[in-house]
Amino acid sequence: MSAALAEFETVVLRRDLPEARLEAGDVGTVVLAHAGGAGFEVEFATLAGETIAVVTVPAEDLRAVAPDEIAHVRRVA
Repeated sequence: MSAALAEFETVVLRRDLPEARLEAGDVGTVVLAHAGGAGFEVEFATLAGETIAVVTVPAEDLRAVAPDEIAHVRRVA
């Protein structure tokens, strides 16, 4: 599924990235695709629009959102 991700697509993180204060399940936006979809630059932001992190993430650590999912709120550590 990750190979089909496109720039500006909403994605879900599959694993924790503690160095960036991100947890599996956090929702971000693809801002750049690398090497034909091998990895992606993804922006993660608060619901108020404040950027928390922009990180390079391997394709296998992301997935597209599903149409039957709902966002869940957590405080950023």
